[in-house]
Amino acid sequence: MPHTARNRTVKEILARGEVSIIDLVDTLVNQAHALRASDIHIDPTEEGVVVRLRIDGILHDKFFFTKRLHPDIISRIKIMSALRIDEHQAAQDGRFRMMLDDATPVDVRISITPTYYGENAVLRLLADKAEEFTLASLGFSEEDQKKLLHAIHRPHGMILATGPTGSGKTTTLYTLLKMLNQKAVSIVTIEDPVEYAVSGITQIQINPRTGLTFAQGLRSILRQDPNIIMVGEIRDAETAGIAVNTALTGHLLLSTLHTSDSATTLPRLLDMGVDPYLVASTVNVAVGQRLVRKICDHCREVYALSPAEKEALTSVLLPGQLGETQTFFCGRGCRVCDSTGYSGRVGINEVMVVDTDIRDAILKKASAANIRAIAIQNGMTTMFVDGFLKAAEGKTTITEVLRTINE
Repeated sequence: MPHTARNRTVKEILARGEVSIIDLVDTLVNQAHALRASDIHIDPTEEGVVVRLRIDGILHDKFFFTKRLHPDIISRIKIMSALRIDEHQAAQDGRFRMMLDDATPVDVRISITPTYYGENAVLRLLADKAEEFTLASLGFSEEDQKKLLHAIHRPHGMILATGPTGSGKTTTLYTLLKMLNQKAVSIVTIEDPVEYAVSGITQIQINPRTGLTFAQGLRSILRQDPNIIMVGEIRDAETAGIAVNTALTGHLLLSTLHTSDSATTLPRLLDMGVDPYLVASTVNVAVGQRLVRKICDHCREVYALSPAEKEALTSVLLPGQLGETQTFFCGRGCRVCDSTGYSGRVGINEVMVVDTDIRDAILKKASAANIRAIAIQNGMTTMFVDGFLKAAEGKTTITEVLRTINE
């Protein structure tokens, strides 16, 4: 078990004069975890080293180290990750597990890259939280939960989660896998990297250096007699083709795509060279999602919409949906939320069920806009409307929803 500097802060470690690098790195990870950070950025500059923490999706400058500490910090991280400490001109990736001060284990994924002012390190904290999530806690409405529950209990087909990097797609898929994880079924995943360790599921990490890509891994998985397969990401035409054929031959397949919304998922598969009839036959549900920051419960107060926000809302909401007496909230900022007004995040989602009308549109190679219009007409709640409803409930702010959707 790595040494930990218990109950200290980074500033206290630095103030002691003779700095222990082991204490400094361990305390940095502990403090980042306590602040709910998902990533630690150690960025060398001309003057020194800036440490930034990504909290609720936003980077914050938190610490500044002198330049002389930089080589020792990077070397310590490399040692913990079993990386080469004598290599300074090539990118290296690794990971390590450490026990936090509160006896919680945390996996830390490492990426080190040479830059103009020295080696940059990004540490992603991967706490084992998959078991804690439910569809409700992820922000799915009751209606969308029913759609997803119906989809995962179908014996075959595809469930696709879409959105940019860091939008919670993998967490959504793991929450669905947790619901499907029973002794009577075999579940196999292939990922890059494996973010959550789940007992009862066979998990494979890709390794391009040995030829284990998503496409090759998916071929191998099919010889493992699985019932349910999760592919971390459909990145290319080869993986897309194998995934679609896998879903067509009696497997339930879950995966992710990088698209802006759920409707764009289907034309994206067509662009990858998948035949329209295969897309129409295999895709059951496409989930579009983003993560928005939640208002801090300790400093929440009533908020009046600005004229610009009202104009932005009325341009996308249905007539009369924005009532004159509608009350919204914001966070004033306090010590608990580090004066940001936000604490934690919740998903805003749209769940598009591929029904008969949408299948007909796919066969006609309809545009994403046309598919989206059909889905809305058939009852889909868009991400923006879902965000608006969460803002009306006091969970987030209109400003945060607009920022996230327009990013």
